[in-house]
Amino acid sequence: MEAALIIFALMLLMVVGLGAYLTVKAVGAAKRGVERTVVQARRTVEDTTLRAKSFGQVGVAGALAQLRLDLRTSMRATQQALADGARTDASLRESLALFERLSAHGHELDGELKRLEQEPDKQRTAQLLPDLRERARQIIEAADSLRWAARDRARRFAEDELSLLSEQIEMESGALRDWSREPVDDLAAAAAEWDAAQTAPTSTPEPAPAPKAAPTPPPAALNPPTPTMQYPWQKAPRPESAG
Repeated sequence: MEAALIIFALMLLMVVGLGAYLTVKAVGAAKRGVERTVVQARRTVEDTTLRAKSFGQVGVAGALAQLRLDLRTSMRATQQALADGARTDASLRESLALFERLSAHGHELDGELKRLEQEPDKQRTAQLLPDLRERARQIIEAADSLRWAARDRARRFAEDELSLLSEQIEMESGALRDWSREPVDDLAAAAAEWDAAQTAPTSTPEPAPAPKAAPTPPPAALNPPTPTMQYPWQKAPRPESAG
């Protein structure tokens, strides 16, 4: 009885522990999902605001907004391209490491541009614009280079795989066509051999020698002696009387 109670308590503890673990995992996944949704919504709102500023404002404010928008768009596209490519191409992991280093410079420049948007001294900010544009250009060109290299690599691999697949399909198609003709060809060859065998002249066997006729008995005498009738009661003639 005590053993049964111990086993039941252990099973109950296992069920409770498993339930708690699954609950924690579900809460963590839900929390991460909510955080991703919030971050995505924040990015969308910020991008929309920057796009509105770049079109609706002129001067320093519009230039800063356009720089931030171009920088964020390029960096986000490159990150997505490298992440997608790294799932199937392990060699892109090194490119991802380089992008992380480049992304640090991009975040630093984006933060600086964001702070300058709130800067009241627009003249001082205008003097910094050439340097800011040059830094943004370098970061955007580097990100674009990584992105297009990853896309070119993926496209080249896809073309090579398609070419190899096409060759294999052509070989398989040829094999299938040869296989489909093989029985017909065998039957035709067999029929031709049969016809040739039937139409070929056959060697006539030498005729067996005719059996020799039995020797013809000599002709009987013209007047053969009449055989003497023998009766059973007669005595056989003696040899001396036959002379």
